Amino acid sequence: MASATLEVLVLALIPAIFWGFTPIFDKRGMAAGGGSVQASLVVVVVDSAIYWLLIAVLYGRSAFSGLTLEVLAVFVFAGVIGTALGRITIFVGVDKVGASLNSTILSTRPLFATLIALAFLGEPLGPVTGVGIVILVAGLAVLTASKGGDLAGWQPRDLLWPIAAAATFAVANVSRRYGMLETPISALEAVAINETAGLIALLAYVAAVGGRDVLERPRASYTYFAGSGLLTTVAMLSLMAALGLEEGRIAIVDPLVATAPLFTLLFAAVLLRDLERVTKGVIVGATLVVVGAVLITL
Repeated sequence: MASATLEVLVLALIPAIFWGFTPIFDKRGMAAGGGSVQASLVVVVVDSAIYWLLIAVLYGRSAFSGLTLEVLAVFVFAGVIGTALGRITIFVGVDKVGASLNSTILSTRPLFATLIALAFLGEPLGPVTGVGIVILVAGLAVLTASKGGDLAGWQPRDLLWPIAAAATFAVANVSRRYGMLETPISALEAVAINETAGLIALLAYVAAVGGRDVLERPRASYTYFAGSGLLTTVAMLSLMAALGLEEGRIAIVDPLVATAPLFTLLFAAVLLRDLERVTKGVIVGATLVVVGAVLITL
């Protein structure tokens, strides 16, 4: 039992660390001349290829045997909203306010998910959730006044980009949760559909606006974004593995994964000194946001 619990902790910390490090790649890629749509496309191409390869190896012809048209539509919707639109807003946020602030504000996803559940599902707010919301909002206020993040400076309205990303991911996550409850397909199959739908949406957008303007970017930016995609894939697979264990309860895994912004702060303070600043206000604000997100999740 002890070794199994340790395995869950390790598997849950891997996505926290990797998702804490991906914003560093994202910021470097944007600083190297990359664009938000290009970045989103590269990341999705990398993770989709790996997911489909794993499905071919692990499931073969039996893959997607329990898939229905309704569930397919749910995951396609989640992919378009979360993978395509959500990732674009993430990269714009990284470029505007910096990796440290963007990563922290993305952790407000549970707040939006709770509000969606309250509005559309009629789920009540418990006292712990209420305290978590207050702490999280206080953290956002501290971040706004922190004078940290991108060295070039940013306006309070620029925070709308990571907030929008958090909202789109919350909508997508609620959809994915519904889809997983309604189908016997595995999490790996579900995420493959999700990412492929996002990839198709991004390709359609690139074709509509002209691929040359989107894709003609410095080679270094492609390297950084491919690294981000690889880390994202490993993080997602590790998360699924943690949740798949008998001891991998949401109450254990989610709070550990929610610490990703704290790792981003550490990495940014060391590796992005030439691009952004990590102030005491950023550290305090990030800590409050993480604590609030964990309470809301619990």
